[in-house]
Amino acid sequence: MTKLFPKIALAASLAFATGASSATETLRFAHFWPATSAVNTEVFEVWAKTVEEASNGQIKIDMYPSQTLVKAAKSYDGAVTGLADITGVVQGYSAGRFPLTEIVELPGITASASQGSCILQSLYDSGDVAQEYDDSHVLFMFSTGPAYLHTREKEVKVPADLAGLRMRRPNEVAGSMLAEMGAAPVGIPAPGIYEALERGVVDGLSFPFEAMKIFRINELTNHHVQIPYGSSTFVATMNKRTYENLSPELKKVIDDNSGMKWAMKAAKVFNRLDQEGLAEAKAQGDTIHVVNDPLNDPEWGMPLKNGTEKYLRNIEERGATTAREVYKKATELRSKCEA
Repeated sequence: MTKLFPKIALAASLAFATGASSATETLRFAHFWPATSAVNTEVFEVWAKTVEEASNGQIKIDMYPSQTLVKAAKSYDGAVTGLADITGVVQGYSAGRFPLTEIVELPGITASASQGSCILQSLYDSGDVAQEYDDSHVLFMFSTGPAYLHTREKEVKVPADLAGLRMRRPNEVAGSMLAEMGAAPVGIPAPGIYEALERGVVDGLSFPFEAMKIFRINELTNHHVQIPYGSSTFVATMNKRTYENLSPELKKVIDDNSGMKWAMKAAKVFNRLDQEGLAEAKAQGDTIHVVNDPLNDPEWGMPLKNGTEKYLRNIEERGATTAREVYKKATELRSKCEA
């Protein structure tokens, strides 16, 4: 029997040295999308299942959708502080925190969720926006398709029609442009839009058709302007200490399920939801006004270009010295990242 003890000791020391462990790591994944939404069931839950299987059950993911652990506006801080181990974040909810990232949300940058996600992940991978996430461990970046304008009572065809309307804005970029066109931008996290629109707190909103479907906003709106007004960007990110405390083997599992591969998996879901949201609006008989080539449109072009210039100038004044370079690179990536 005594001859067994050196072997046991050797095995134990090897396990310690390599970081191998049979203990299960339970990670809390929090986000604001509804539990029944395709974003939760087809993106985040699929990611969690893939990670669990790849780790042979050593990583277990507990999902906390619908703001049950972290509020939408505090999602990024939730990952940084460790309130959650992983969070799904809308960068636009943290005004001024991700100025370079939000360049991808400017009009004319992206024509689809696939294109936007590819551009955003590419900018992160090349280091152009990575410094904005130094306090967390980024898993993958993704975006919606174009955010259009939707109203409940008043039909909007030209910018002048927005004058005096209270419009929910998804981020600083869109808010600035709405104000430029005479609207009153209102900041409301996505889960609160339905109630705000129903109660008349806002008259309309800027949203992609994907979100119009997920948050049931199509039920309350009657008019839509299909103008690629911008988009919303997202990141799935992890607490740095949680990641660093994983064994090398489990870190590899996380690394193998990060980056462009999952950015495009998420984008595929958003592309489909955009189509379904638009079909839903058409089926209920809504009016849909399409603006072709908006940046060169005689009515819409100048306000959109002015809004873009104002945003770039503002973030430069706040210290984003590479803003023009990132904008140029984002536009150049359009040809690489097909819509």
